Amino acid sequence: MKKKSRRSLNGVLRYIKDEIKVVRERDPAIHSDMEVFFYASFWAVLFYRVAHCFYQKKSYVMARAISQFARNLTGIEIHPGAKIGRGFFIDHGSGVVVGETTVIGNNVTLYQGVTLGGTGKEHGKRHPTLKDNVMVSVGAKVLGSFTIGENSKIGAGSVVLNEVPPNCTVVGVPGRIVKCKDREIPRETMDQVHLPDPVREDIELLQRADSAITNQLIDLQAEFRELKKSMNPAGNKG
Repeated sequence: MKKKSRRSLNGVLRYIKDEIKVVRERDPAIHSDMEVFFYASFWAVLFYRVAHCFYQKKSYVMARAISQFARNLTGIEIHPGAKIGRGFFIDHGSGVVVGETTVIGNNVTLYQGVTLGGTGKEHGKRHPTLKDNVMVSVGAKVLGSFTIGENSKIGAGSVVLNEVPPNCTVVGVPGRIVKCKDREIPRETMDQVHLPDPVREDIELLQRADSAITNQLIDLQAEFRELKKSMNPAGNKG
């Protein structure tokens, strides 16, 4: 019995060390291991892991009690039924919601205000699946039972309602794929700032088209004046 308790304690300590490492690697604002213990998402994920163990054992009331305690403490709501892999990181975290049937792979990053939810119409699996190395930026909403492929990025404020292939970038409302490469995206590029801006690109395209049309009108006006001169030579009063 003592050996079992010792193994459990060692497992918890290893887990805490791993979580500290994840937070320190992905948040440059953390300067020491001790700071991590004041980090809301650290406790949210830790309490989720405990609640998930109770959920798997069908101790749903205890799982829910731990989950709600963590929500009230951190402002982050992770349903104990969600399945979350290693290296899960929530930056800042306030207002994050992760639904019951959500499946999250390894090394996934969420920012504040993210919702991984359902549309309210499905039964059974009704929340999204995020594969390894996915990043979901500030305020993005991923709603429904579909998959976000490996290494993909969801832009800030996007609302994603359909499946996203691996190695793609999605932005906008509703979300649309604006970049997709059939290769792994290096982790150092997985930030929420350097994303394509389809609205700006559309505006620039319209500006170029407007400029081209304006130039064509100027050329037509010049041709019309030349034609008018040729049809009405100087001194001809007719």
